Amino acid sequence: MRIGERLMDASDIERLFRREDGSYLFSRWGRPLAPVVFGVEEETLGVIKGAVEAVCALCGHQISETDPELGANFMWFVMRDWQEMLDVPNMDKLVPDLADLVTRLRDADANQYRAFRFDEDGAIQACFVFLRMDKALSEMPAESLALNQAVQSILLWSDLAFRDSSPLAIADGTTVLRPDVAAVIRAAYDPVLPVMAQDASHAMRLAARVSQAERTAPH
Repeated sequence: MRIGERLMDASDIERLFRREDGSYLFSRWGRPLAPVVFGVEEETLGVIKGAVEAVCALCGHQISETDPELGANFMWFVMRDWQEMLDVPNMDKLVPDLADLVTRLRDADANQYRAFRFDEDGAIQACFVFLRMDKALSEMPAESLALNQAVQSILLWSDLAFRDSSPLAIADGTTVLRPDVAAVIRAAYDPVLPVMAQDASHAMRLAARVSQAERTAPH
């Protein structure tokens, strides 16, 4: 729960949700996650579902077999080329301006993309994870790749939040979620807090809960 040797404070947390355009935007899931994964073998499927379960257990959020409205609300698509997105039936209904998006992803040589859908309260209603398995992603251990995506999908983080540093760390040779990021995720799902916030004062409320958890945790 530290950055370097100090607690993550309100300004640190604010940067996690302060977007490149300067706006502050936070959102968390407002319903149980109902995951489904396309394009992977059975072994990898278990790894992905295990990562989703671990992140949900961290913050006390629920997982469901199905979403009553959408069927599946947390969809993963694993592919070799962005062009494959255009070949998936009804994908254009899930992702607006699909052809333009594929062009932008290809031009940017991107290897991952996440699209969110929100309910009337601003809570996350659905998330679509797209992974293009280039050399970099293919060389990542499946456990690390799955945990990274699950963490980045459990909240609406800033587009800058993990651009320069991963939410994961290595501990005793094992890839784990950084304790400071884990603390923010736990705090974000405090039922007292709103499911969506656009005022940076929200970061102060998160910081207060992170600090309280640190004080009361066994050492």
